[in-house]
Amino acid sequence: MCLAIPSRIIKMHNMMATVDVMGARRDVSLMLLPEEAAEGDFVLVHAGFAIQKVSEEAAHDALRLLGELVREMEESENRDAPPRP
Repeated sequence: MCLAIPSRIIKMHNMMATVDVMGARRDVSLMLLPEEAAEGDFVLVHAGFAIQKVSEEAAHDALRLLGELVREMEESENRDAPPRP
């Protein structure tokens, strides 16, 4: 199973872009993106490559769901952890 993270392009140079995802910035390649992108666009990023453009609404929905999943996992770990001495 693969996971692609929705990210917003904040800067572009040739076939590379700096993207922002929840405050973290990363440089990614645009070489696999099948369509042109521009600063401000949202893309799905997998293994350092932007692979697909997505709407802002779809990006925010996916990030919200990922955040909920992380919170659920953290709560589950806290419930299942043995008590600390």
